[in-house]
Amino acid sequence: MRYTHRLAGSTSWRGLALGGMLLVAGAQDAFAGATVTFGDDNSESISVGLGLRTSYDDIQDGAPDGKSGSNNFELDSVRLYVNASLNSWIKATLNTERDSNGDVAVLDGYARFEPLPYFNIWVGRMLPPSDRSNLDGPYYLSSWLYPGVVSQYPSKFDGRDDGATVWGKLFDNKFVYSAGVFDGHNRIEGASNQSDNLLYAGRAVYNFLDAEDNPAYYESSTYYGKADILTLGAAFQYQKDGVGSALRKGDYTAFNIDGLFEKKLFNGGAFTLEGAYYHYDTGGIVDVAPNFDGASSTANVGGIQQGSAYLASAAFLFPDKLWVGKFQPVIRFQDFDATITHVTTKQYDGGLNYIIDGHNARISAVYSYTETSDARPSHEFVLGAQLQF
Repeated sequence: MRYTHRLAGSTSWRGLALGGMLLVAGAQDAFAGATVTFGDDNSESISVGLGLRTSYDDIQDGAPDGKSGSNNFELDSVRLYVNASLNSWIKATLNTERDSNGDVAVLDGYARFEPLPYFNIWVGRMLPPSDRSNLDGPYYLSSWLYPGVVSQYPSKFDGRDDGATVWGKLFDNKFVYSAGVFDGHNRIEGASNQSDNLLYAGRAVYNFLDAEDNPAYYESSTYYGKADILTLGAAFQYQKDGVGSALRKGDYTAFNIDGLFEKKLFNGGAFTLEGAYYHYDTGGIVDVAPNFDGASSTANVGGIQQGSAYLASAAFLFPDKLWVGKFQPVIRFQDFDATITHVTTKQYDGGLNYIIDGHNARISAVYSYTETSDARPSHEFVLGAQLQF
């Protein structure tokens, strides 16, 4: 839920402040997903929402002894969504997320200047233009697991970076463009980007059938039979001195092409195909490690590999409800070929989603098998639940 659902409502400023205090105190249930308006003409508003993903996972040899399977219950994600509007075109977004230490961190925080459907400017921390999977985020994928084998654009935190994006929609929302400049990669002493070179990113998407119903330039990998989709997209990123060390540095160039096809079938069902190709170029330079010189996990340092990658997935949503939801089996394949280390990684996922309310309520089970040319294969089973309000 990149923007929260907006429900009609009104209140005084005092009521808004009281609602905000109650929300912070933990009374999210009373206000989740709601919008309150204020001002003389009710042109100002604020909305709040909540996203939650939690799971059980069993990973081969994942226990502390290194030879037993792990048995872990995980809080994968918990997000608070806040959007505010001063008027129809001056707005702001603040979303939080649980970081790797279990602390609350800023996920998104940006000012939004949105005067026209075909020209808008965002400034702050946000998702740079990139591939469909990154613009889906974990909540809008068709599969439970994020495709981290292939989707490897650099970021500070959960795919985000600090910068500015211009975006717009044209031709009845069928053509979507986004372009931006961002802090980028390896801004740390001793790493490649000693001159503070910016990262440039762009993406263009065209919908040949129905226009995808998403806010801004965000995307989804399934619409659960609500539209007939045939979309092709391409993304590009470039940063001078984006990889390596200060003594041995290289430019970073990456692009990908991705496509989504979804066809409504049998009055309530849907067949979905998704594919993507990626190419990451470091000029033959080996990047520094992500923890280079004590860099934190949100420093956007190191870890970029040169190589090419592929993704293919298929899903089928059964048209008939069983109890409160519909079943959707999903299969997915990922392949990454690193051209410097000559290591190949392949991942096979097979899953079953139980769709209760689209991306807002679903239960997923997935088995994942990963094989790497220089290591033992690994097996993982995950049972997860996702809710958004």
